[in-house]
Amino acid sequence: MQPRTWSVVAVNSPEHAGNRIHTDEGAQEQGFPAALVAGVSTYAYATRPLVDAYGLAWVRRGGGEVRFRSPVFAGDRVDCVPVPTADGVRVEVRCPQRQDEPNVVLDAVLDAGPPPGLRDGEQLPDRSIVLAGEFGPTYGVRAGDDLDLYEREGIVHPAVWPAIANRVFSEELVRGSWIHTRSIVRHHDIGQVGATVKVRATVVDRFVRRGERAVADISIELDGRPIATLEHEAIIDLG
Repeated sequence: MQPRTWSVVAVNSPEHAGNRIHTDEGAQEQGFPAALVAGVSTYAYATRPLVDAYGLAWVRRGGGEVRFRSPVFAGDRVDCVPVPTADGVRVEVRCPQRQDEPNVVLDAVLDAGPPPGLRDGEQLPDRSIVLAGEFGPTYGVRAGDDLDLYEREGIVHPAVWPAIANRVFSEELVRGSWIHTRSIVRHHDIGQVGATVKVRATVVDRFVRRGERAVADISIELDGRPIATLEHEAIIDLG
């Protein structure tokens, strides 16, 4: 089955209000007209055509690089449009009422390959997270992805992996409002609801471009083996 276009109205989940950029007031302080929808929510939307087409195979072994090119605002209608490529599928998240170019691009692969090791850098504290509640199967439902696969199978939504990476950034790196800009997400196994994972993270780069940015390698591990790895980038200080 080939991926097909899927559409939804973008919303912000309550747990994102801690970052003021996801509120009207905080977004307007930074020059935006309204609350930005969280990057992990738009990533959740982008995964929907892939999971519709490839099912658990993509949830278990897939992945891709997601780039947030321009904001999606709460209340926008978004179209998740799959485009075949030589290496897999590109899912373009578009807000046609605002612009012609895609707001978000996910260059997806069907097999993310073996987990890479963490690169050298600034090691952040390890943490343990239970795959339940905010990091459970209903992440997509709260964002607007109504696929019942995750609750039916007792597994977490793929957007949980960048959501965990965001938790690391929000607790260790950010100062004030911040914006998730890019991630490479690799799946190495399915996350079972209720499991406790160990999260290891290393900051591998810091630089300034329209604000101070950080790039971190993140490994999410169960029983000593990675089940998801990420290269995660965000503007951690908007200035």
